[in-house]
Amino acid sequence: MARGEWAVGGNSSGARGKWCSYKRTTIIICSINVVVTLYVLQSLFNSLYMYPYNDSQSAFRYTPDQIRKMEESTRIRKESEPTELIKLVSQLKKEFLVEEKVVEVPQPLKRKITDELLATLRGLDGNANTTMQREAVESWRMAKLKEATDMILGNASTASIEPEEARMLARVLDVDWVEVLEEIGLWIPAEVINKEHDDKPEGAEVEPEIIAGKRLPPECNAELHTDYDGAAVRWGLTYHKESAYECCRACLEQAKRAKSGDKKCNIWVYCPAETGCYSPDIYKHKHQECWLKYSEKPKLNFQHRYSETYRNAHPNAPVIVPWMSGVVSV
Repeated sequence: MARGEWAVGGNSSGARGKWCSYKRTTIIICSINVVVTLYVLQSLFNSLYMYPYNDSQSAFRYTPDQIRKMEESTRIRKESEPTELIKLVSQLKKEFLVEEKVVEVPQPLKRKITDELLATLRGLDGNANTTMQREAVESWRMAKLKEATDMILGNASTASIEPEEARMLARVLDVDWVEVLEEIGLWIPAEVINKEHDDKPEGAEVEPEIIAGKRLPPECNAELHTDYDGAAVRWGLTYHKESAYECCRACLEQAKRAKSGDKKCNIWVYCPAETGCYSPDIYKHKHQECWLKYSEKPKLNFQHRYSETYRNAHPNAPVIVPWMSGVVSV
């Protein structure tokens, strides 16, 4: 009896094992996931498409009074527009665009203008300034414009250019002249004229310049803004003195100690400017340079101011001669 009960219990456990197998459990879980996924997709679909549609239906429901006010506002805005003024402005814009349109200059005519302008400028003197160059170009333009105008009006004695070319040339020289000059690359800078500014009151005395060092004795014959010529007895590039007084004394001492047959210093030249002194040679002359020179007949190099002609030839030259010098008397 006990053995039979044991058998029955074994069959019940086997049936329960088949029903709760791994395969059946997996199928049940997958089915639940599918159902949940479908439910979520349906909810998303309803929220994306159904609710906006309902909102849009309610958002654009205007009352008859609102619609009437909007129509009245549109009518008033249209009636207040300056229709005639808008049409007039549009017409003026079209006319201005037509007038401002630059005529394309043919390359042969542009080349001809360039060659004649270059020939005109080459015919000037080598020292011609920018004002003279500008006047020469303007004279050529006016002469060419008159020639083209005479050809158009039939007043030309000889047919130097064709009528069509004459009309184009007249337009170029009169209306589009600035643009053509830019295209051919001709640019003449404006001449800058520097004028000296003198604000000294009338009748006021000029204060003497202050020179560092002791007062120079009469035998030094010191002259401000003066540069004397002569053969160098002592090379100033390597011979510096603290003051013009000491430079002059050095010249006097050299003349006393000079041996027979040696050149005796009778000219001293000193650079008192802290920024150095200009000279047309290749050297850079510094502050306190002292040149001891000799000349049988002392001759001036420069005095007071460099001339305008000299400064045009030497752009680095200052206006005032920076040196001071003197011919000693013993």
